[in-house]
Amino acid sequence: MTTVSQIAANPWPGLTGKTALVTGASSGLGAHFARLLAREGVMVTLAARRMDPMVALTAEITAAGGTAEALGLDVGDTDAVERVLSGRRFDILVNNAGIGDAGSALEQTTAQIDAMLDVNLKGAFHVARAVAAGMRDAGGGAIVNIASILAHRVTARTAAYAASKAGLLHLTRALALEWARHGIRVNALCPGYIETPINADFFATEAGATLIRRIPQRRLGRPEDLDGALLLLVSDAGRYITGADIVVDGGHLVTSL
Repeated sequence: MTTVSQIAANPWPGLTGKTALVTGASSGLGAHFARLLAREGVMVTLAARRMDPMVALTAEITAAGGTAEALGLDVGDTDAVERVLSGRRFDILVNNAGIGDAGSALEQTTAQIDAMLDVNLKGAFHVARAVAAGMRDAGGGAIVNIASILAHRVTARTAAYAASKAGLLHLTRALALEWARHGIRVNALCPGYIETPINADFFATEAGATLIRRIPQRRLGRPEDLDGALLLLVSDAGRYITGADIVVDGGHLVTSL
């Protein structure tokens, strides 16, 4: 039987010395996740299309005592993913790169729809494959796909985005099943509405305020509200968790129809 003293002797396992790739790390949640992991002692590789913000973030992390590097990468370019990530080894992948473009399903262009599927779904798939090859050879690793509550329920004018995130959720389960034998855990994190500089103007409007009132906690999430779930999924604290998705949304999904 486990005793209280034995429980106390098993503290947070920590991540010091681990390596991680964070895609979409030039801004928003990707940049936040990179900072979080660096503070935990992880050697972080930031990947995105825009180099200047990543170079600045790398300097910020380094100045704070962390270790980081910037890697130019368009996850929607399959050839670039294979070329840039070939031979690289990571213990952790945070598959965060994504784009959103709200609009009527009848009015969105084929290019807009393809772009969302190429980045949000196909891009995440190709990055996971490239990183998992190294994880398999090293004996395992942890992959977290950043999905959305729109993978579970839909709202107007988000057909392509919601489809891409729902596909990402099912991809998470399929890869978890296939790669468990290699010691690779694959999970998804589904944020609700998180306050960022990009959406601040909308949530200052009456329409934005109405949406906030529909969230049971009556507030937007903050990037740091995702920290606990992410750290659980990438660390040995979650070593028996794979094929799961964790929703962090202030109770939004449990509201009545």
